[in-house]
Amino acid sequence: MTDVRFDDRVAVITGAGNGLGRQYALAMGKRGAKVVVNDLGGSAFGDGADQAAADVVVDEIKAAGGTAVANYDSVTDGDKIIQTAMDTFGKIDIVVNNAGILRDKTFHKMSDQDWDMIYAVHVKGAYKVTHAAWPYMRDQNYGRLIFTASAAGIYGNFGQTNYSMAKLGLYGMSQTLSLEGRSKNVMVNTIAPIAGSRLTETVMPKELTDALKPEFIMPLVLKLCDENSQETGGLYEVGAGWIGKVRWERTKGHAFSVSEGFSPEDVNEVWEEITDFTDADHPASIADANRPLIKNLKS
Repeated sequence: MTDVRFDDRVAVITGAGNGLGRQYALAMGKRGAKVVVNDLGGSAFGDGADQAAADVVVDEIKAAGGTAVANYDSVTDGDKIIQTAMDTFGKIDIVVNNAGILRDKTFHKMSDQDWDMIYAVHVKGAYKVTHAAWPYMRDQNYGRLIFTASAAGIYGNFGQTNYSMAKLGLYGMSQTLSLEGRSKNVMVNTIAPIAGSRLTETVMPKELTDALKPEFIMPLVLKLCDENSQETGGLYEVGAGWIGKVRWERTKGHAFSVSEGFSPEDVNEVWEEITDFTDADHPASIADANRPLIKNLKS
């Protein structure tokens, strides 16, 4: 079995002062990475700031014999976070976009601030950090990136319209980046973790959050960030010691005559066929998705 090591690699982990991010930072530091521990130190709802969160994790990494530096910037200033890596260690190899907040409200009660803050931290923040790191990774022909989605984004969740939007948006971002980065050995993957954290303890019973340890997410993240991993464009649900890969599924559908046209009544007639997932397809690209459409136009 080949050891997963990060010797001479530089990793930026956002939101690394607590929960999942802390576990990634400690584990990578233990396995040889030079770690930029980013954390604004705000609350789970996006309020306030406190440098102690990042400092404590840096001290833990150093106490275990590792190398780390703290960064206290918001992910919306992602260029500053990456600059810390460049100024301190001279390069950037790994980015784990982990930082996040919650502002749960049912949609009819949601304010513009609730929407905008979730977008700013999750989507714009991941964009800013990744966009700053991307040129360095391309130039050195190496990079590993992780985006953090959620089951709320994949399946929806009551009271989390803003969070669901952001989390599925991150998956879309990662899908295109995986295509653009592959030729430059920049591998991009997305996880949808379920773990006890400051965020989940606001929506789950304490006994459940205590059992869903962040340590159970870390092994997958480190595997995907390993220099030997060629996995890219994946979406993984992970938690409680279980890991599974998610893919799209689509029915065979029904092809109508585009020369003769068709009506809503015609759609009604074959609705069961349109929605029948027996012997379903699994398109893995836009080309796959468009193939039956193009075929129907030519028929």
